[in-house]
Amino acid sequence: MKTNHQPVFRLEKTVTNEHLAWFQQHGFIQFKNFIDQDTLHQLLEAVNQVQRLLLRNDIQKINGVPLKFGTDIDGSPLIQRIAFASQYSNVLREFLRDPRLQSLISLLGPYDGRIGENEKDGLVVNHYVNSDHSQFRQLGWHTDSPRDLFLGSRIMPMLNVGLHLDNCPIDNGGLRVLPGTHKQSLFRLLFRKKYFIDHHPDKKEVGFNIQAGDLTIHDGRLWHRVQQSPNNGEASRRRVMYIPIITGAYQPKHTASPTPFYHKLASLYGGKPQWAAVKTPQEELIKSSN
Repeated sequence: MKTNHQPVFRLEKTVTNEHLAWFQQHGFIQFKNFIDQDTLHQLLEAVNQVQRLLLRNDIQKINGVPLKFGTDIDGSPLIQRIAFASQYSNVLREFLRDPRLQSLISLLGPYDGRIGENEKDGLVVNHYVNSDHSQFRQLGWHTDSPRDLFLGSRIMPMLNVGLHLDNCPIDNGGLRVLPGTHKQSLFRLLFRKKYFIDHHPDKKEVGFNIQAGDLTIHDGRLWHRVQQSPNNGEASRRRVMYIPIITGAYQPKHTASPTPFYHKLASLYGGKPQWAAVKTPQEELIKSSN
């Protein structure tokens, strides 16, 4: 495995020609120190508030997308994957209005794009940790493109924008990508690896040295995975907020949206919480959280 050898990029106000050239060639880019420590703490607290709200009200799905549950290192309940998180937090919703995030749309050129706050799975919070009952420690090789096929549309360009909320040096696992595979043939996009089953390192893969507050962006057609941390407990904790920037027809999700087929398959390996409390309709919960 190689370490990401890109120049140190920072996203000051908008995407530059240098950023664009790097991304077009490799299919990924990393921006250092995208947010400061104060903003980081605000976002972490907002994520924690959303989790507490969802657990307290025993919410299993949001807009048809199942949540992924586990147990934290202290034995407390943990949601390890939250979809549409910004629908429950004004802080997260306002973060998505950051003009610098809007400028990332230019990476999709010549396509017109938008931040898919209410489409796909919305703003997703992934929480990886190695504990006795963790349900989410790693993620096998995949691209984000077949999701379009499951939703009945042709594959369209998209960006997966990850804001990292914890330090994650390359030797602690984390994001791995195969540079340049965003330009592969359709056959290679669909069959180069076994989706989500294959966790094996690739001699051509690139890993990242990430600090809390860094931003990573990869083309949805790029092969990527999340390597499991070799550590246990607190040292293995990695939290990432993923923001979809998408193209194509506007397809918002809502509380009556069906569960996509690929999530039904994934739920066979997931967990359900055993700490159910008051069950509040999702519409009322969204209203009360705003």
